[in-house]
Amino acid sequence: MVPSYDFWLLDLDGTLIDVDWSYTREVFDAVGDRLGRPFTDREAEIIWNGFTGSRDYQLREWGIDAEAFWDAFHAEEDPQVRAEQTYLHDDARFVADLETPVGLVTHCQQFLTDPVIDHLDIRDWFDVVLCCTAETGWKPDPDPVEQTVSSLGFEVGNGHRGVLAGDGSNDVGAAWNAGLDAIHVERIGHDRRGRCVLGDYRVRSFDELDLTSSAAATREASLMREGDTATSDASEGV
Repeated sequence: MVPSYDFWLLDLDGTLIDVDWSYTREVFDAVGDRLGRPFTDREAEIIWNGFTGSRDYQLREWGIDAEAFWDAFHAEEDPQVRAEQTYLHDDARFVADLETPVGLVTHCQQFLTDPVIDHLDIRDWFDVVLCCTAETGWKPDPDPVEQTVSSLGFEVGNGHRGVLAGDGSNDVGAAWNAGLDAIHVERIGHDRRGRCVLGDYRVRSFDELDLTSSAAATREASLMREGDTATSDASEGV
C-alpha cells in the first residue's frame, strides 16, 4: 500500500501523457534539417524520453551543440499540433481523485505545457504547475521540486511527507534529492530504455498502486486533526 502523503508531485511527459510517434519523428526530421545532422529513430527516442538522463550531456556525446539543438527544437515545435497529438494515459486519471494538494513539475516548456493540459482538460488537476527553466533548475536538482512544494504551502523536512511520480531517472533523483519518496512508472520497458530505474515504488501502471487505502487514511487523519482542533478551541474558550 502507498502511504498517505501530504502532497503529490508529478512529471508530465511519459508519466501522465505521451505524444504520437509521428509527431516526434516529424520534429526530429525538421531539427535534423536545420542542424544538417539527421537523427535515427533510436536517437530521437533517446532524447525525447530522456533515456540516458541528461539530454544535454547525451547531445554533446554525439557531437551536437546542445544550445543550437534546443533553439532548433523549440522553433520546430507547434504547440497546437503537439496538443492535438498528445494523449492521456488512462491510469493517470487517478490524479483527479487525489484529496491532497498536487503539483506538476515538468521539463516541458510553458508555451507547450499550457496548450497540452488545456486541450486534455486536466489543468484543474494541479494546484501548482512549474515548467523548469535555467532559472528554476532542472531535475534531478531539488530546486524546482522544493519550489513547487513551497508553492503548495509545505516545507520539505518539516514533518510533511510527499511523493514525486515520474517516468525517468531524473524524476527519481529529484525526489530523493529533495527528501521525497519516488514512484517510477515504467511505460517503455527496461529493454528499450537500456537501464533499470530504481524508486521507492516501481510500477508499469498507476493502477498497480493501492491508493484506495491511502485515500481512506488521509480522510481519517484529516478528521482526527479537525477533532483535535475543535477540542483545543473548546478548551481555550472556557
